[in-house]
Amino acid sequence: MNKIKSLFLSLQFVVVSIIVAQPKLSNTDLIKLDFKELTQKKIQLQAKDAGLIEAYHQLIKNADVLLNYQPVSVMDKADIPPSGHKHDYMSIAPYWWPNPNTANGLPYIRKDGEVNPEVKKYSDKENMPKLCENIYTLAIAYFYSNNEKYAAHASKLLQVWFLDSATKMNPNLKYGQAVKGVNEGRAEGIIDTRQFIFAIDGIELLKKSKSWSKSNHANIKKWFAQFLNWLNTSEIGIDEMNAKNNHGVWFDAQALSIAMFVDSIKLAEKIITRAANRLDVQMNDEGLFSYELERTTSLHYSVFILNAFNIIGQLSEQTNTNFYNVETSSGKSYKKGFNALVPYLAKEKKWIYTQIRTFKVGDAFPLLLRGTSKVNCINCMDIIKQNTGTEYNNLLLKLL
Repeated sequence: MNKIKSLFLSLQFVVVSIIVAQPKLSNTDLIKLDFKELTQKKIQLQAKDAGLIEAYHQLIKNADVLLNYQPVSVMDKADIPPSGHKHDYMSIAPYWWPNPNTANGLPYIRKDGEVNPEVKKYSDKENMPKLCENIYTLAIAYFYSNNEKYAAHASKLLQVWFLDSATKMNPNLKYGQAVKGVNEGRAEGIIDTRQFIFAIDGIELLKKSKSWSKSNHANIKKWFAQFLNWLNTSEIGIDEMNAKNNHGVWFDAQALSIAMFVDSIKLAEKIITRAANRLDVQMNDEGLFSYELERTTSLHYSVFILNAFNIIGQLSEQTNTNFYNVETSSGKSYKKGFNALVPYLAKEKKWIYTQIRTFKVGDAFPLLLRGTSKVNCINCMDIIKQNTGTEYNNLLLKLL
């Protein structure tokens, strides 16, 4: 019995060690690609840069596994949305739970930061982020390897979710993050599709592939143009656009990504101006965001909102307004917010606000990775290295 117990404890130690040694970026918040940086890294890889080889081999291993990932679609969910059509995306609000004071549990009540496991019953919310992540990974693998098998599989995944008439998602989020007993869908549901930003990055990398036809590219741009129109004109979309916390910023990041993809540059400039106004209103004098500090997972949300601003910054570099350089009339800027947060990520300061769950430093990797080049952060890569240890050389971010 003691031997069994000892073996169990040894295995438990190994599992914990692996988890600690390999902190990963969460599946829902990937790193916005810098295509110039990718091109430079590809040149370095072709020159056999030893510092990138391990990450490249790991990328190819991951992509090979994804070749077995089967296409998913909005048709996979068990329940039918209120419209009567499975082609409509549907999810339920994660922080809302059955009401213990009513026989049927309705209307649902809010428990901030506590995720109702019932959300997993709505497969759209589970499938779509993973799909976008996998398209992103396969496309990067194709870009670096020039191997068509990765592009072909990414193309198949994109066609099933967005283009095939039998399975495609309708370009709206009418039924996103519904609250049972309260509404059929709400503005907050729009944040569900922020992963489209990373799928679009993948699509851009597939343009030279023979597996991704010009027809596919034209049709998916049409789909996203329709979705962007819905975002900007629907009541739900306008409500989310006017959100005063991270939801409004992620709306801008998502809308800006799509606007750039469908070549709507005039709209893109408007979105960047709106994002600057959000900085001015939402950031406090310390450089943090007041609404996010009120959350029960305040450090997570403080990073989360800055991740959205960071994406806006990267996209803005293709326009006449570089968001990274914008300073508002009250002295607010992306750099101010970044510099306010980094000491907590480096553990030079102790976070004093509520954080009911362990914070995952990997969620801040997008900020830290771009921090060196965008805001002259001296210790950003050191923070990543300190939190990844021997796994640093295997990380995808080495190639991004």
